[in-house]
Order: sequence, then structure tokens, then C-alpha cells
Amino acid sequence: MIFSPKKDVFFDMLFTISENVKEAAQYFVEYKIQSVSDLKEFARVMKEYERKGDSFIHELVVQLNKTFITPIEREDIHQLAMKMDDVLDGFEQCSARFEMFSFTDIDEHMAKFFDYIYQSTIEIVHALELLANKKLLDMRQHAIKIKDYETKCDEILRASIKNLFVTQKDPIKIIQYKELYEMLEEIADSCEDVANTLETIIMRNA
Repeated sequence: MIFSPKKDVFFDMLFTISENVKEAAQYFVEYKIQSVSDLKEFARVMKEYERKGDSFIHELVVQLNKTFITPIEREDIHQLAMKMDDVLDGFEQCSARFEMFSFTDIDEHMAKFFDYIYQSTIEIVHALELLANKKLLDMRQHAIKIKDYETKCDEILRASIKNLFVTQKDPIKIIQYKELYEMLEEIADSCEDVANTLETIIMRNA
């Protein structure tokens, strides 16, 4: 496929979306939840990242609707943006659930989830930077790393739930922990969806 002069508009927009996802992930990882009062601010800031992401998606869709020729299939541009938005939505929903549960007990399993998901968002940014520079084949290595992190998150989910039923006696806590573990694994799944979309783009255009 021939890359049109319009490429910068869409690739720059996609890169901006990816950076917002990574910044949200970094905040999610680095914010220290020490008391219930911290949770409200945590959820508020994550909601702001999600709103910012929605505005970027809206701008991209408007631009897509105005543009006749796109650098890659318009469906792929839209799909990639929406899959990144799913990651952001996952962060926002998870932070809201932390606040709803007044949950401050971040355990080692959650810390591992946080780290692998954050690493995945860094790989997404690297891949989108390569896309902007038309280095499509080089994106594959980052897609592979994202999938590796998702596999690690699958393993954490199994280990965390197994440990939960062994160590936790409070049924309410079991429900809360299990739901949060599963929500975090779903964010990792969303990162993998981004990787799959990147691989589709490579296959169609490289």
C-alpha cells in the first residue's frame, strides 16, 4: 500500500493516544494508596485520563471521516485507536472499583499485574513510534513482548486466585480480591488486543 502525505496526521494522533495510555498506566502504578481517602483522588485522576483519551478518539474519528485517502486501512486506524481506548477504560473501571470497595490492600500479585501492564503500555508506545516512522516490521518485536506480558498476567491470575482461597477466610474479601485480579487480567488482555491489531497492520502493509 502506498503511504499518502496524510500519514503524519493519523500516525501522530495514534501516537498521542498511546502516550496517554502509558501516562495513565504510570500513574496507576506509581500512585501510593495508603488510605481510603487516597482512593477518591486515584479514581478522579484515572477518569481524567479516560476523558482525555475519549477526546483524542473523537478527533481521530472526525479526521477519518474527512479524509478520503488514509496511510493504512481506515478500519485498522480506527481499530487500533479503539483497542488502546479499551486499555484506558480498563484502568478507569478498575480504579473506580478500588474506590467502591474502599480497597487499600495492594498485595504482591496486584503489584506484579501493575508492573506487567505498565511494561505493556511502554511497548505500545514504542510500536506506535515505529508506525509513525513507517518501520512496520520492527513493530513485531514489541507486539511479541506485549503478548509475553499477557501470558505472565494469565499465570499471575491463576496463582493469585489459588492463593486467595487458601489464605483468605473473609468471603467479602475473597469476592473483592478475585474481581480486582480479574479486572487487571482483562487490562492485560486489552493490551494483547492492541498487539494483535498491530500484527494485522504489519501483515496487510509491510
